[in-house]
Amino acid sequence: MTLVHRLTVDGRDYFLPDPVTELKTQILDAIRQGGGYVNIPPLRGGPGIDILFSPGMPVTWSQIDVGGDIGDRSDEKSGGSADDDFNL
Repeated sequence: MTLVHRLTVDGRDYFLPDPVTELKTQILDAIRQGGGYVNIPPLRGGPGIDILFSPGMPVTWSQIDVGGDIGDRSDEKSGGSADDDFNL
């Protein structure tokens, strides 16, 4: 199982790799101090993006499971044909 974290800031989504604990702390600190820039790292290489966080700004966190192998699924879910659904 691979988790990707989605940070939504003012309607824009940013996808982040694990771990995000330190990033959450940096964002909360910036907001508590009345506002400040926090660097949001990229999901894959690159410099990331600096976002100005301020009190009252809408920020939400989500976790998305993007992992899993097709082989991990049971045969009933992955191996059958359409005819099997109708017992033909």
